[in-house]
Order: sequence, then structure tokens, then C-alpha cells
Amino acid sequence: MWSSDVKPRIVVSIVVSLAAAALAAHSACAGAGTRASSDKASASARDADKGKARSATKSRTARLDVVDDLSFTITEQARISGEARAQFDGAVQLLEQQRYEQGIAQLLGVVEKAPDVTAPYIDLGIAYERLGNFERAEASLKKAIEINPSHPVAYDELGLLYRETGRFAAARESYEKALAIHAGFHFAHRNLAILCDIYLNDLPCALAHYEAYSRAEPDDKEVTIWIADLRSRLGRGEAR
Repeated sequence: MWSSDVKPRIVVSIVVSLAAAALAAHSACAGAGTRASSDKASASARDADKGKARSATKSRTARLDVVDDLSFTITEQARISGEARAQFDGAVQLLEQQRYEQGIAQLLGVVEKAPDVTAPYIDLGIAYERLGNFERAEASLKKAIEINPSHPVAYDELGLLYRETGRFAAARESYEKALAIHAGFHFAHRNLAILCDIYLNDLPCALAHYEAYSRAEPDDKEVTIWIADLRSRLGRGEAR
């Protein structure tokens, strides 16, 4: 049983790659006393305490395939120059090294050369969010959705941003849009479960989405513990 809502959490960030390249989801510890999830937490004490692209055609979609519990492949069909692709790959490496300012500079060059590709805007959103520039992060993610309204990662990242900025109803709507596009997007299930569990106190929602995530990742023992905890709490009539 948990003594409070401060629960161990692992932060998983997503860096989107183009055209058949692997989507690397790299993880880092959020700090002692935060809950393991694909949700992202800021470095502030407040978040530590709480626990954890315009489309060229309307038919553009993003294909997502799960690889394991920390990564999956996403494919975006796009035509970009060799120069822009090399610049994008360099930007992804910079983001993976947490060199966000340099990565942003590279990505801005990519979107000048390839303004109708979703992935650079999603990565800009991630990088800006990591630097605390929430306004530019939101604008970048919304641009990605404008380009490709069927990109689940863009909605999931926007949900994370809304959660971090205290817009919990908007976060829920964004996660739900990601899942409407790709019902098997297990990170979105876990992010929505955490939102419902910790921030909305909607325990039935939390349980349903933890269970959906657990069906995709049955070896995640911490989520198994959270499910048991929620079932116990619901059995005691603690749901709203």
C-alpha cells in the first residue's frame, strides 16, 4: 500500500525519427519518490512531489509498431533532401545528449527546408518543453498536429505538456485523441492512467488504462502493483 501519492516514477521521453527509422524512447530517473511511467516530470520540486505536421495530403498517417517497453518504431512517409535528413539526424543526436539549445537550432533549420514534415516539430516541442519554454513547445506540437492530425505521438506529447502546465482536462482530451488514433499506443494508456490516478482522482479511469497498458507490457511489475493498489482502493469505495 502507498502511504501517499508520492510514488516511484521513471521518465521516458520520445524522440521522433523520419521514414522507417527507429523511434528511440530513452529513459532517465526523475528522482527519488516519483512514479515510474512514460509521463515526464520537470526538475522542479513541485513536480517531484506530485510524482511523475500541415499535411501534404489529408490521408497522411503515422504507423506505430511496439518494439519493447522502452521503444517502438514509427514511420512517417516524407520526402526531404539529403541535407535536411542529415541535419535532422544530427538534431536527434543532440537531443539524446540533452543538448537542447543546439538541437533546437538544428531542427529550426530542418523545418525551413522541410516545412511539411511532422517529426521535427514534435522534437522541437520536446526540446522546448525540456528547457521550460512551454509556449514554444505547445506551438510546435500544435503545428505537428496541423500537418498530420493522425499522429499519436504529437497528441501524447501535447498531453504531457498540458499536464505539466496544470491543464488536466486538456491533457486528458489529448491522450484520448492519441488512443483514438492508435488504441495500442501503450505509453498513452500509461500517461492517461497516471493523469487520472494522481491529478484527476478518477480511479476507474486510472485502473482501466493501467490495465490496458499492462496487457501490452505484462512484465512491468510496478504497474502491476499500482493496479492491485487501485483495485483495493476501489473496493473500499474510494472512487469518485
